[in-house]
Amino acid sequence: MSAAPCSWLSGLLQRLEREPSVVRIVLAEVRGSAPRECGTSMLVWPAGVMGTIGGGRLEWDAIGAARELLQSAQAEVPARVCRLVLGADLGQCCGGVVTLWIERYGRSNLSELREARNAAGRGRAVLVSTLTPGGTQHRLVCDPDTQYVTGLTTFEPKLPRLIRAASGELTLLERLDDALPEVWLYGAGHVGQALARILAELPVRLTWTDSRAEWLPPAGAGRMQVRHCAEPAATLDEAPVGACFIVMTHSHALDYTLCRTLLERNDFAWLGLIGSKSKAARFRSRLAREGVAAEAIARLVCPIGVDGIASKWPGAIAVAVAAQLLQQIGGAGTRDAPRAEGAPQAQDCDRSCASCGVLTP
Repeated sequence: MSAAPCSWLSGLLQRLEREPSVVRIVLAEVRGSAPRECGTSMLVWPAGVMGTIGGGRLEWDAIGAARELLQSAQAEVPARVCRLVLGADLGQCCGGVVTLWIERYGRSNLSELREARNAAGRGRAVLVSTLTPGGTQHRLVCDPDTQYVTGLTTFEPKLPRLIRAASGELTLLERLDDALPEVWLYGAGHVGQALARILAELPVRLTWTDSRAEWLPPAGAGRMQVRHCAEPAATLDEAPVGACFIVMTHSHALDYTLCRTLLERNDFAWLGLIGSKSKAARFRSRLAREGVAAEAIARLVCPIGVDGIASKWPGAIAVAVAAQLLQQIGGAGTRDAPRAEGAPQAQDCDRSCASCGVLTP
């Protein structure tokens, strides 16, 4: 699957075609409990917002600071950084500490933003933004040999990161390509279809494969790619390192072939197989007889699904499997979930504004 730009980058470009300036708010650092993950961002313009950093007083005050920046006549100061203690400063019960990077973009930034989007579409790309007394400087890093890009994987994004130099300069490193976890689902039976519908709503990039075209939708949508393949096991050569795999085809023989191939590769993040304990025992015994390493066999998860859900309804099984998958991937790739313009906040804010403290470089 080809790379894709982060959603904020595409959204910002689209909005700047209609607005002279737009402010982006980023959760650049999160310590302790907070409504959203580090790297979550939202866009603000005079008449609207897109996205959410968690709602409540934090978001209300951040939007106020963004609109102040939009109205500011000091064009040479397009960004500010604010550190907030959610309990002491905002009265929120989360109790954590967040640092907000609030930056104004104008149409003069369109060229560099388009360049960043194109780079993200080609592969791994990192945006290096440095706040100096004279303004904000941006640098695009795409060389895989550089210290900023080496070691980044689809499953374990290591950015964003806020760096404080001894001189007082603040630098924000952000990954621009879509770092959502890759999930490869094999099987379009009743459970597979129910699971695919759930995964399409989660922060993952889904590749869904079956040998039966009539069981698959005609095309994928959004972050889901649908593939009809007469020999599904042949597609494993294209599967990326570090992906999560869920095997639930109509054929036990095909299930075994897929699992054995993946276990022999042993470069996946997680491998789940639908089936009973007896199926799991038969598969593990056969894998051992055929020489698959015991350490690799131990990574096969079967049965799948979180404990405590006994229902055999396909939808219930799908919910249990999706929950287990989310436990495995943790918070990876959960940033920038879009919210429609005018939609309610994730939490009610108390409509009591307060200015945030500004960290000057």
